[in-house]
Amino acid sequence: MADALSLPIAEIAVLLSDGKLKARALVEQAIANHERCGGKLMAYSQWAPEYARGCADDADAAFAVGARAGPLQGIPVSIKDLFAVCGFATYAGSPKRLPPQFEIEGPVIASLRRQLATVMGKTHMVEFAFGGTGHNAHYGSPYNPWDAKAHRSPGGSSSGAGVSLCEGSALLALGSDTAASVRLPAAMTGNAGLKITKERWSTAGIVPLSFTFDTPGILARSMADAAFSFAALDPLLGDSFAFLRRVPAGIGGMRIGIADSWFWDGCENGIDGVVRGAIDKLASAGAIVKDKPLPEAREAFAVFAEGGVSAIELRAFLDQELPGWLETIDPVNAPAVKNTENLSARDYLRRRLRLVTAAKAAAARFDDVDVIATPTVMFSPHVLAKESSAEQFWARNRKIVHNLAPVNFLTLCAATLPVGLDRIGMPVGLQFIAKGGDDECLVAVACAAERVLGTPREILGIPPLCKG
Repeated sequence: MADALSLPIAEIAVLLSDGKLKARALVEQAIANHERCGGKLMAYSQWAPEYARGCADDADAAFAVGARAGPLQGIPVSIKDLFAVCGFATYAGSPKRLPPQFEIEGPVIASLRRQLATVMGKTHMVEFAFGGTGHNAHYGSPYNPWDAKAHRSPGGSSSGAGVSLCEGSALLALGSDTAASVRLPAAMTGNAGLKITKERWSTAGIVPLSFTFDTPGILARSMADAAFSFAALDPLLGDSFAFLRRVPAGIGGMRIGIADSWFWDGCENGIDGVVRGAIDKLASAGAIVKDKPLPEAREAFAVFAEGGVSAIELRAFLDQELPGWLETIDPVNAPAVKNTENLSARDYLRRRLRLVTAAKAAAARFDDVDVIATPTVMFSPHVLAKESSAEQFWARNRKIVHNLAPVNFLTLCAATLPVGLDRIGMPVGLQFIAKGGDDECLVAVACAAERVLGTPREILGIPPLCKG
């Protein structure tokens, strides 16, 4: 099949299961796509074509004897180098290989293994996931494929994840989201992203940034692909196909709140207009749309701007588990991490308590809406060379996670899907935020919205740097 990778994952899975497509043929297409780009996009820190071929052969061997290991059997997957994967070193974006205990797989990767998914390699990331621009002083930063001239941010910290999808070397990308790190790169590269509720998926086998907020997450080429992958990996759903059959075909009757001006004011390059236009289309298709303030987001972001809790939790992890790593940490991150030694336990706990209070109030905002809609990112992906100091880096970081970090800090879940291009030709994302624990409802709304608005390829086309 000439271009099987262009099909939705659900269709590919059926072709594989029916024997009309071989996993080996699929992985050869994925490898060819990566090689066509010549590795210039820097999606992978560990590109493993021979390993992937072996995975695909195992999937085909199982198919040949009628064994169906799971929905992701034979599906090419890229994995952020925060996850332990047997056969791969774990660096977590740092310059040194982490000790052996950080190469013991956790439940998310174990599920991929059981299903005989095809592992393409490990993707580049921001060191210890601490930052959203994609910057990494040790290895360089992946290229956002939507700009053929300038080296723009691909988003972070799962910086190579979205790029791997754009170049066609993976159909599913695993990342993590502590304050933005799935939704931000998904939005900036024109992909879909899903940040699930904290504790729904185990973080075992994943190098921590913040034990308070870390969540594994999914990036995919569409919300339909993200929903399929979520259903395949989620430990609470049981029958993944039953969940997918329950996803409504239309948006009619779904209740969408429009977030207050805090999420909109200051959007650049026409981003707000693109997102509002998408919401208008959903309303015309039958969605029930109303204004819905989420004032607790201001309090959550205030805590984030004061330093949040991630830096102190990362410092505690490094001090206890990787004491030698603090000496070589990225210079843009070093001040924030090292200065946490001046933060008192009282101040740390105070921040936690402020967020607990805000989260309780935020949960009540969803009593009369299914989701609250916002622009995913208010700013276009910036040229990375313009970050010349730690101060500039963190000023930019605070701006681009403005609409994202409150979701984590308020223990909510969220999805992003692309809805158009801004005035400079970069992807624009629409974020849906849902109450913590309402992941299934969130996925249903996002999938229904995509059916109205169109798939990313239909809306955006192909990134300039990924065209043959």
